[in-house]
Amino acid sequence: MAALAGKHVLITSGPTRADLDAVRYISNRSTGRLGCRIALEALGRGAKVTLIAGHQSVVPAQDKLPEDERTRLRIVHVETVADLIETLEAELTGPQPPDAVVHAMAVLDYVPEAAGAEKTPSGRGSWEVRLVRTPKVIRRIKDWAPDTCLVEFKLEVGRPEERLREMALASLRASRADLVVANDLERIRDETHPALIIAPDGAVLARPATKAEIARELCDLLAEALASPDRAPL
Repeated sequence: MAALAGKHVLITSGPTRADLDAVRYISNRSTGRLGCRIALEALGRGAKVTLIAGHQSVVPAQDKLPEDERTRLRIVHVETVADLIETLEAELTGPQPPDAVVHAMAVLDYVPEAAGAEKTPSGRGSWEVRLVRTPKVIRRIKDWAPDTCLVEFKLEVGRPEERLREMALASLRASRADLVVANDLERIRDETHPALIIAPDGAVLARPATKAEIARELCDLLAEALASPDRAPL
């Protein structure tokens, strides 16, 4: 098992959400279980881990971790896309940016243009909400930390494998990521999580079938990349 001792891995995980009014919000289906798995795997290999976790995201139970791992884990909770951007920028532009970023968080692509300050009355016959695009967070990471090793996740629904690979590769190149994990929501069930881990040249480096396998394969690839003194792309 390849080691990550002395390396700092930042992981984003779980959902983001946006307010509709004082009591309602929109979000997505992400649970954060995969990001939690990756965090535990990296900790087990000796890495320092910063986990940026969305609201109600699954995170490691710190009181159940060995003391050494507990001291190497920091969890930062965020809720909105704006929270995520502010937190990531601070982490990545600081004096000691992480060696790797695993961006597994499900970031909302659209949020309400404006949120009501009070509860919208339930007796209304209809409620029209205008959604606006959010910034593409993955494409800012290399601007903030150009030397970090970046892992992107690309989730699609009902795509044939070749089309999924093409879409993931295009996204990787747009974000300048070093790896992309492509997966299809229709095939994800609890711990079952088929995925393709793809390099910038389009090569499929691994085909994990579960969350645990994704975590192991990613940490193997990260350890290999970070061991290189020139941090050459994978």
